[in-house]
Amino acid sequence: MKIFKPLMSRLIIVGILILIQVLWGFSLLTKLTEYSDELNTVLAIISVFVVLYIINKADNPAYKLAWTIPILLFPLFGGLLYLMFGDKRPSKAMRIVMDKVSMRFKPYLVQQEDILQRIKEEDKAAYGQVKYINDCAHFPIYEHTEASYHKSGEECFPIFLEELKKAKHYIFMEYFIINEEDFMWKSILEILKQKAAEGVDVRLLYDDAGCVALLPYKYYRKIESFGIKCAAFNPVVPLLSLVMNNRDHRKITVIDGHTGFMGGWNLADEYINKKERFGYWKDTNVLLRGDAVWNLTVMFLTTWSSVRGSKEEDIRSYLPDEHLDKKYESNGYVQPYGDSPLDREPVSESVYLNMINAAQDYIYMTTPYLVIDNEMMTALILAAKRGVDVRIVTPGIPDKKYVFLLTQSYYSQLVEGRVKIYQFTPGFVHAKSFVCDDKFAVVGTINMDYRSLYLHFECGTFFYHTPVVKAVKEDLTELIGQSALQEKSMLHARLPKRLVQAVLRVLAPLM
Repeated sequence: MKIFKPLMSRLIIVGILILIQVLWGFSLLTKLTEYSDELNTVLAIISVFVVLYIINKADNPAYKLAWTIPILLFPLFGGLLYLMFGDKRPSKAMRIVMDKVSMRFKPYLVQQEDILQRIKEEDKAAYGQVKYINDCAHFPIYEHTEASYHKSGEECFPIFLEELKKAKHYIFMEYFIINEEDFMWKSILEILKQKAAEGVDVRLLYDDAGCVALLPYKYYRKIESFGIKCAAFNPVVPLLSLVMNNRDHRKITVIDGHTGFMGGWNLADEYINKKERFGYWKDTNVLLRGDAVWNLTVMFLTTWSSVRGSKEEDIRSYLPDEHLDKKYESNGYVQPYGDSPLDREPVSESVYLNMINAAQDYIYMTTPYLVIDNEMMTALILAAKRGVDVRIVTPGIPDKKYVFLLTQSYYSQLVEGRVKIYQFTPGFVHAKSFVCDDKFAVVGTINMDYRSLYLHFECGTFFYHTPVVKAVKEDLTELIGQSALQEKSMLHARLPKRLVQAVLRVLAPLM
């Protein structure tokens, strides 16, 4: 029976059902257009108006192009497909609920003006970044926060378990991927069950699409049988719907309001190199203690309340000071922030662009996927041409071959523009870490691709003049030393590969 188990997985079943719907719809439209010239004319007119609408829409040019080409190639179907699936924002119902919850939490995210003024006097570039995140993402920056950077999953994991064991009041966890069969999750779950039995308020939120091949259907019911509150974000249904495109890609843990973890890792064995997939798995995480954890708490509670539809809670009971007798020492500034596809504000990309544009000496970055738009490409090349040392580390062993092929398609233009590209020889880089001029760093969940920058719920932490900045630089410097520089002479691909890459580039915003 084990042979048939993969064939009966939820991922396969959902995929087959959606494929049947696609084939049925295509067949039906084909039959109808064969017998009706009037329908052909109507569909062609719809496509013309849709193209005009797309061109005039306030949207990313690459996304416009990705839809315009197939509509022009297939005018009888393209316009109709865009009307059905072209709006990349979440469903109206989801937007209404999450907007309502966000407004309820907004009064509790108040920036201390003295901190903002002090940063303004110290560094105008830092002030601009901080003000942007506060004004547009609505997450303040804090002092009185200790932060430590962990350059690998296996380094952070024992610390993570110990912090979970210390919980006395509540544990909030929000993750994109959980693998039920893995040592990492089993170790965490045993602690969560014990804490729930002790009366600790334990809540778990996982993304249903991220876990569709790793968790059984309605896994939250099993978790709730242990006394743990649990919910699946945006449950996968076997229907053609672009709503499934918007995923919760965040990785957050909050313990008693004063301790928090966030970064690139999910809850599966490859993230702590307990299991080898694609060579050595490089990931990073940060541990926060103090005032800045409040932003992570609000992020979690906003999503949790939206998904569960729970009644209003006393939000103040989750403040960092509620279960902490002391203030942590100030050692720089820490600003966790979230990004959401609910609005038209590309917070994740703008934070990266602000760092690139502010860089004077160097900017190092890691990303598992390098699928960027013209704005990002231009910013990187301009920074390099004005003398900034721009270095990007990508995987040497990919997890998805077609995305790796797409990532490599950007190398030539970047290298010609004086950007240095490195491939991590030992394996796969899943970390999303940026560092700039020994002053700024960002660690988070945000990949340099369209999906992270425009479609997913994401989070990151901006650091200014903290020890984390030095730690990130040291880690990325070491990482670069383990990676192969991509020389211009190495980047000339054969014609068939270039053709495939050209098609992938056009469709990249839709992937």
